[in-house]
Amino acid sequence: MGDYTLAFKPAIGLYGQHDPSAVLFEDGTPVFGIEEERLTRQKHAPETFPTNAITACLDYCDLELAHLDEIYLPYDPHLRSRIRSHYISDALRAPGVTRKLSALEETLVSEVQSKVAPTRKIENRLAEIGTPVPPIETRSHHRCHAASAFHPSGFDDALVMTIDAKGEFDSTVIWRGHQGGLTRVKTYEHPNSLGLFFAIITEYLGYRMFNGEGKVMGLAPYGEENPEIERTLRNLIDTGAEYDVTELTKRWGTGYGVERLEKEFGRTQKESPESFTQWEKDLAYTTQKLLEEIVTDIVRTYAPGIGSGNVALAGGVALNCKLNKAIRETAVVDDLFIQPVAHDAGLALGAGWVGQRPSAVEPLTDVYYGPEYDTAEIESELQTNKIEYEEPENLERYVAERLADGALVGWFQGRMELGPRALGARSILADPRTAASRDRVNRFVKHREEWRPFAPSMREEAAAEYLVDGQPAPFMINSFDVDPEKADDLTAVVHPADETTRPQTVREDQHPRYHRLLTEFEAITDVPILLNTSFNDHGEPIVNTPTEAVKDFYGMGLDVLVLEDYVLEKDAPNTPTGRSLDVTSRDSSRSTFVAADDNHGTGSAGRHADAGTENSNGEPTATTRILSNISTR
Repeated sequence: MGDYTLAFKPAIGLYGQHDPSAVLFEDGTPVFGIEEERLTRQKHAPETFPTNAITACLDYCDLELAHLDEIYLPYDPHLRSRIRSHYISDALRAPGVTRKLSALEETLVSEVQSKVAPTRKIENRLAEIGTPVPPIETRSHHRCHAASAFHPSGFDDALVMTIDAKGEFDSTVIWRGHQGGLTRVKTYEHPNSLGLFFAIITEYLGYRMFNGEGKVMGLAPYGEENPEIERTLRNLIDTGAEYDVTELTKRWGTGYGVERLEKEFGRTQKESPESFTQWEKDLAYTTQKLLEEIVTDIVRTYAPGIGSGNVALAGGVALNCKLNKAIRETAVVDDLFIQPVAHDAGLALGAGWVGQRPSAVEPLTDVYYGPEYDTAEIESELQTNKIEYEEPENLERYVAERLADGALVGWFQGRMELGPRALGARSILADPRTAASRDRVNRFVKHREEWRPFAPSMREEAAAEYLVDGQPAPFMINSFDVDPEKADDLTAVVHPADETTRPQTVREDQHPRYHRLLTEFEAITDVPILLNTSFNDHGEPIVNTPTEAVKDFYGMGLDVLVLEDYVLEKDAPNTPTGRSLDVTSRDSSRSTFVAADDNHGTGSAGRHADAGTENSNGEPTATTRILSNISTR
């Protein structure tokens, strides 16, 4: 039996508010990892302890909690005292005497807990899973982000940047990565936070903090230079390597900053992001421009002193793929690595690596750390429920032909990805060559804003042919310009406003079946590329189990579902029986169907013509009957 350690990110108390996750390490190597949202079916799983994720990690290796040698938490509550006065000041600004006293009491209690018993609440929650509870070590938030970026980068040395809303006291940190580990070079303390700055703009435009920032990034290219907007923002913030955004971010949350924007612009906060005026697009454009200006100037300022052209990134802001492109194209940068689980869910990876020498950590080539499901179990349940399916002799060829014919395909294969990007394990696929593909996926499958672009998966060797300065990009977290001569092949996956794309490159050793599918699609169409978006409906986490995949297939405008070796078609004569596609397992992490959560209902059914509830005779359709027989508990 190896040495097992567990790293997990809670979202309670002193340990943050969103994106809890857990990763199991065997002899220092991650062997299983999952985000709590995939199991609770609540997007980002806010204010949640990752009980399900921890249990799934233990089940994967048939462990009890007591078998673990140590547990790592990616926060050091002792460091909160660095900005104690800020917490107290925020509490005193609460409206009304009663709320002031309540906020002040909560702040003081948190301060005492952080000093006297920082892990007691965590220990109590772990004891509900098993006893005795192993030793717990706390590790600083930004150091864990930094280790998650540098240690698996393959770099001998690098400028490492960690950028988010807030750790314990820090919001942006510059590190020198070297073979001895990480050395802190520069700290931008909270509330001087680029993550919070971007979140305030996100909320002002009608989206939600920690959820809509990527949409604002996608909106930005539709905007234009607007001197009035830029002048107003520059009067509020300082850019450059010594940036200062505290005029907007001086209080935690977005409320103060949004009110300040309303005052400065003379415009109220947008109520909902259903459509955007040109002014609002220009605001997104200017915000993205200023973010890129700040971060690239930091890189230009600190890279020479660190003496390396390598850059490694983590933290929620590093999910901004347009920012990553600007960094990659900065003259002082030779090579760039962005940790693909860059947001808080990736802290569990860093917490497990931070105590290791970087040279002991293998370069990261994929993030398939999640559950997988046995084909025999899938087949048994499909048969039990009388759901028609096929097992093509050449699955990849069959699916490639259907895609080339215009079908929209749900693709469920192997171990689930860790992180926010679908990378060919839990994906929705389409032909990338036409705008019609993009529009159908947006309208009938994802049920989201039609202006939002999609990303491609391509064979790695195609990157140099289709992308300007193309290179391996396995994590769909970096943007590239598209070769103009190849743009017609990528119409569905090129941003219409700036002609960039956010690719996933695929090698055979990373995902053999997905690579074969791309190869077969190329044999039919001469294009080794597919539109790839995450397998989930709007507002849902990515599907985890076959049950969830079947439910979404019949509730969304998909034509084909591929579950490992088996293919389901929408027009097949399905006549399901009363038994449900739902076998709950003692081991939720391997080889089984898992019951869907109550939060994962059939709300998307009926939004597409194929998912109607009644046929022309007023009788329930096959889709309705199937959905009614896939139970949710």
